Amino acid sequence: MKLSTCITTLLTTLALLSSAFAEDKKPDLTGLAADTELVETRTEVPRLKAAAPYEVKDNTIVVELSEYAGYAGLIAANGGMDPSEDSIFFKKYHFKVKLTLSEEESWGSLNSGKIAASATTADVLAVYGKQFQVVVPAQIGYSRGADGIVVKSDIKRINALKGKVLSCSQFTESDFLIRYLAQEAGLAVNMLPDLKAAPDPTKVNLVYCADGFGAGDIFARDLKAGRDRLAGCVTWAPKTNEVAEGSGGKAHILTTNRNLLVVADILVVNKGFAKQNPNMVAGLVDGLLEGNRMVRDDADNHLDVICKAFKWDKDKAKSELGKVHLANLPENLAFFSGAMDAAGSFSGIYQSAVYVYGDLAKSSVDSDNFADTQYLKALDKSGDFKDQKIAIAPIRTAGSADAEGDPLLSKDIRFYFQPNSAVLDVTNADNLKDLDSIKQLLQVSPGSTVLLRGHVDNAMIEVFRRQGGEALVRQHALGADALSKNRAAEIKRLLVERCGVDLNRLSTVGVGWKEPAGTDSAKNRRVEVQWFTLE
Repeated sequence: MKLSTCITTLLTTLALLSSAFAEDKKPDLTGLAADTELVETRTEVPRLKAAAPYEVKDNTIVVELSEYAGYAGLIAANGGMDPSEDSIFFKKYHFKVKLTLSEEESWGSLNSGKIAASATTADVLAVYGKQFQVVVPAQIGYSRGADGIVVKSDIKRINALKGKVLSCSQFTESDFLIRYLAQEAGLAVNMLPDLKAAPDPTKVNLVYCADGFGAGDIFARDLKAGRDRLAGCVTWAPKTNEVAEGSGGKAHILTTNRNLLVVADILVVNKGFAKQNPNMVAGLVDGLLEGNRMVRDDADNHLDVICKAFKWDKDKAKSELGKVHLANLPENLAFFSGAMDAAGSFSGIYQSAVYVYGDLAKSSVDSDNFADTQYLKALDKSGDFKDQKIAIAPIRTAGSADAEGDPLLSKDIRFYFQPNSAVLDVTNADNLKDLDSIKQLLQVSPGSTVLLRGHVDNAMIEVFRRQGGEALVRQHALGADALSKNRAAEIKRLLVERCGVDLNRLSTVGVGWKEPAGTDSAKNRRVEVQWFTLE
């Protein structure tokens, strides 16, 4: 903060205190320093320190993590945070690991060789692009409820955030989460420099805080003060629950990533170090997967070491472990090959991040430049994890239901049908792309369902009215209802037969010409996709 700003704030505070004491009342400091959580909105990705290889000292490598249960497997494999000869890394590969904790994004330190490895989410790679000289040899797991969007209680779906302002943390998984969902709802994102700037009425508007906790705090304070500047925040647990529960009914959790698996945690290793020390990278991957197996199979037996590492009690440790999915070997192989049908894949998440960040990700490279699956393939050949299977299932909570209440979002897709028929032109590349987009919604969200709502153009209503009055309009309306229903049914059939989508996750309805999107006939010939996720 500039000195002049500090002096102004101090003088204002003293004036308020003086006035309050003179009138013998409690000073109201609600408006002071109200936006201290806000940070500068970056219009370019930060430059990282120049790449250099990490140098091993005393046969020990440093791996930096954050306070997050998703890293419990690494901690269990290491027997704690300190280097140990009892760790899996030393017993099988004869080197030690020192785990450290930091809540800062130390990508510059990783890039310049100050640390050997770290953990992040797949979307971050797309942002930093080719300047980030790391390799990704393994997936650590998925966040399953650690991140979420909290909004005012009258907002029921992502589409309703059009023209609204939310707080989040830039270039983190919270930024990616809201951008991803906005894109699926057909909304662009607008970055505001601060809360004084006018929001774009056609976009989802974002202001940025240093981290997710700050984003939650500023929204909670606005709710308490009765301001109308923010419609919500994108943050992470436990702040999501704190804001919603402390709002007195003014806010609710719109969604978390409990069943929206696009936030994938990955191991990132300094590229120069990885090239010089393949045996150590192999050990990191093997130890990670063995540690994940230990915690997946018997979490209670490893609570003590996890609690000590994060300074948690056992109740918190159990709660936080319930918000992650620790990946095993077959899940890793499917994640990197693109064969993951129950969650986001590495390349899918990466490309989604490139798309939603737009010009901010202009230095991105192909995801293959990061992925290095040789260690996973070697473990697969060894048979050490041969009994493991992909086991990612929906997490159902009390009151969760398929396709009941409001969908998380809806999107309009124009499929190109033959005139006045329900036969879809499957030679049209756009039609096939749109079918894949619906399939992908279901892939990244276990247990989610889609309602296909068919629509028909209403341009001929007045012609029918002139020709035969309301009787002819009603007659053609029945035909429009049938056509719209048949078109939705055709999309359902193709999703099942061409895309392999489970029939039970799709439902259809035809609404005829009753819900025009406007006066544009092309936009009215559409199928609206409503996406229902489990919470």
